[in-house]
Amino acid sequence: MHPDSACHSHIQRMFGKILELVWFFCKFVSARDKQEMPPIPPINSRPFIDVPRLSCIYNSTVATYKFYWFTSIINLVLKHADRSVFSFYEIIAGMISEAWYPIHHFRLSFGKSDSLEAKIIELQRILDISIDAKKEAVASTIMDNISRPQVRRCLEIFTYNVPYRFLSPWIPGCDAQVENLSREKFNNCPYSICGKEIFIDDFWREFLTLNAAILKDFTFWNLAAFLQKRNPNVPDIPSKLVRPIQRSSLVRQHRFWDRYISNSDNVRCIYTDAVLEPGEYDLDHFIPWSFVVHDLNWNLIPANPSINSSKSNNLPSLDRFLRPLAKIQQAALKLNIQLAPRDPVLEDYLVFRHSIDFLAGASEEQFYNLMKNEFEPMAQTAHNMGFTPWINIA
Repeated sequence: MHPDSACHSHIQRMFGKILELVWFFCKFVSARDKQEMPPIPPINSRPFIDVPRLSCIYNSTVATYKFYWFTSIINLVLKHADRSVFSFYEIIAGMISEAWYPIHHFRLSFGKSDSLEAKIIELQRILDISIDAKKEAVASTIMDNISRPQVRRCLEIFTYNVPYRFLSPWIPGCDAQVENLSREKFNNCPYSICGKEIFIDDFWREFLTLNAAILKDFTFWNLAAFLQKRNPNVPDIPSKLVRPIQRSSLVRQHRFWDRYISNSDNVRCIYTDAVLEPGEYDLDHFIPWSFVVHDLNWNLIPANPSINSSKSNNLPSLDRFLRPLAKIQQAALKLNIQLAPRDPVLEDYLVFRHSIDFLAGASEEQFYNLMKNEFEPMAQTAHNMGFTPWINIA
């Protein structure tokens, strides 16, 4: 067996054991809070979650559908505690809403055999939904327009195989066989299929509710590994699977740049050549944040507020702006080493695999080449993903 396969199998077994422990712990706590222990029915009549089957749901996955199908089901169960029947279309609307941000904002590739990316882009065009819309708004807008033929066709493609293939660890076979056996709760599968709806019994709904967090973490861990293979040079895939709750305020980084600007003469914006004043600038992510997904200081530059907003998620020209970026970065680094040698922001520069003192003492050309070696591959990968060049009209 290949070492990676052995490791994956070991992780699956660990996941199964953890899930079983969480399940029985939650049942125990629930009974304890009620000051009673539940009677244990005969083992043969007790419903049973086959965790080894559950841990295999993402084996042999060639598209993102299963990941988002299961996530959408969990979200619907959590949202509608009194419901046991869900239509294919509302689950698929949840799939699309969950994948909305990774596609539109982070521009991740789902692979050539995956239709979800294309349908998300098509639905955005048809329904004119903001690319920054929250997933609840995306799903509700889709369901509000489900009667429109164009919208229904976009979702229809996912009704043919996804609901049936997801049950393959419990029920192998063609779609008709899976539907028939699912109604008999064959191998205690997670849901029954009836036409274009699924039915989830009380036991599975309770299980999904109690274990929602660990099940979603397991799903996103597998999804991150799946997408990393299709986006090999893209940094921090796990952080790009969900919309960030809140962006950093960059207080520490502003303090670093304020210190430099306050103690230097005529610090100018590299984009507009305007003189910058302490506290009267924006910090621009030179390579867009939606690609790097970090706030490390070597990718930040003080800029005129108007230019920062116009640049947005576009890529600046390295030929035009990288050398000025390197020059101001090294100057700010030198001054901050002198005035605040213990500033934690200085540690951001260790990514260049040299000491801070070496970077400060390097020649201008040496420092520029270090920056060039870091930025050129990032800019090329971002360009390949669809990040567009920025046309500076300042």
